[in-house]
Amino acid sequence: MAPDNIRDEVKELRERVAQLENELVLQKLDGRRNGEDRFRFLVDTAPVMVRVSGSDALCNYFNKTWLEFRGRTLDQELGNGWAEGLHPDDRDLCIETYLKSFSARQPFRMEYRLMRHDGEYRWVEDTGVPRYEEDGKFAGFMGSAIDVSARRRNIFTPDEEAVRMVFALTERERQVLVLIAEGKSTKEAAATLGISYKTADSHRSRILEKLGVHETASMVRYAIRSGLIAP
Repeated sequence: MAPDNIRDEVKELRERVAQLENELVLQKLDGRRNGEDRFRFLVDTAPVMVRVSGSDALCNYFNKTWLEFRGRTLDQELGNGWAEGLHPDDRDLCIETYLKSFSARQPFRMEYRLMRHDGEYRWVEDTGVPRYEEDGKFAGFMGSAIDVSARRRNIFTPDEEAVRMVFALTERERQVLVLIAEGKSTKEAAATLGISYKTADSHRSRILEKLGVHETASMVRYAIRSGLIAP
């Protein structure tokens, strides 16, 4: 599959997940039980792997696509069971990224290897967003994952040193790095993250210092080499 086609597919799947997340909000208007049943029906027909966690950070739901990919039952994946499928080299970083985002109530985006039903480890791109009850109470996270192994095979292999350097940054610094690497100015990154320009600029300065570089172009190269953004 050509890179442009892969990017289009990823964009389409993300838009589908956004629609499903809206359904999660709308379900409260239909009544708790009926709304939840409707939401789960829609999620089970989605072409992306979806998992939902509660306010305790433990996963309490996986859709049909996820379970078919993993070749495991819902009971096996519940709680921290899904993490048994993580590649040993990716496990610590994956769990750390998730828990940091969970504690900060901030969206995350990461890539890691997950074991498929046939025993092969596949690269997946996982994005997650916090969920809230109607009264504003934090309810947990909703995450969606897609298989991006073809993209990684055909385009590039992450540089281990770049990965180590980038993930030594704080979660907020990585968020700023991604936005700047995707072409946003410091001011635009600040607006996207809901922080002041001064704070965003401070994060940018610390990123440069920690990566040992002096200009934006080098920051972008780190983001690409580590797999934070697509080449």
